[in-house]
Amino acid sequence: MRGLSLGKDGDGIEQEQQGSSNFLLLARGDGSEVILQTIEKGKVFYVYPSEDAETLEFFYILEGECTSNVDEKSVVLKRGDYFYSQQLQDSVFFNVLTDIKMLWYTTKPAFHLISSMIGKLATVVKKVEEKDNYTYQHSGRVQKYCLQLAIMLKLSKDRLEDLYFAAAFHDVGKINIPEDILNKPGRLTEEEFDIVKRHSYDGYVLVKDLYYNNISHIILQHHERLDGSGYPYGLKEDEIMLEAKIIGIVDTFDAMTSDRPYRKGLDATIAMAELKRLSGIHYDAHLVDLFERALIVDGTLQPAE
Repeated sequence: MRGLSLGKDGDGIEQEQQGSSNFLLLARGDGSEVILQTIEKGKVFYVYPSEDAETLEFFYILEGECTSNVDEKSVVLKRGDYFYSQQLQDSVFFNVLTDIKMLWYTTKPAFHLISSMIGKLATVVKKVEEKDNYTYQHSGRVQKYCLQLAIMLKLSKDRLEDLYFAAAFHDVGKINIPEDILNKPGRLTEEEFDIVKRHSYDGYVLVKDLYYNNISHIILQHHERLDGSGYPYGLKEDEIMLEAKIIGIVDTFDAMTSDRPYRKGLDATIAMAELKRLSGIHYDAHLVDLFERALIVDGTLQPAE
């Protein structure tokens, strides 16, 4: 019938995969879009202020649960719940507690942004996952906390988005590391460690043609340290991008607290003490303090008595 469109379950105009999220464009017209979004358990997503203050974004949860801190209170949203934003002042992030499916309605076209950015990266991500499952899980955790720090710092939409993707793909260059080195159960030789250190530059090369803005440079710098002891270029202090400093802190903490084939992960309190010991030397002191606050808020750390 003219003017009426019907769709069956699974049908859509276009579909894109973004890491652990799937987007199915169901309908578009008069500048508005309806998108079916699914996200895997354990991942994060965020809603940020629109460039157009009048843009309305509405999300209705069809399946699953997520949680967010709203006005410093933890709120759980589940099937049948919804949220929407208009004239949003600060970015809000959500933790996905179970696999979730949401209906997303926006009065400003958004799907073309997903479609233009994601296709090539999805292929790279899949290869990394197949080679080193730890990298995939690790990157998701790093992304979560980087996003929290970005919101605490009130970074702009563009910088938040850059950090969001740079954190997710900061270790993508490890695709070029031989598996026997990547998964070696013992201590690396100096030569092997030199190979591992190439992943920052290799990640930069892989991403530089896929994204505009600063994502590739953030990835390139995420192992640089304030005192110049990092790699690949030995940058110091303000030579290092803020976003790279954030990833460097969160990346180190997660590496220290994660179990690996050759060692047991450290307790979160011990790992944080090590970050604080190197605060102002390797890591930005203000960012370390913010990260500690974020870990206390989510219950990973207990507040000092």
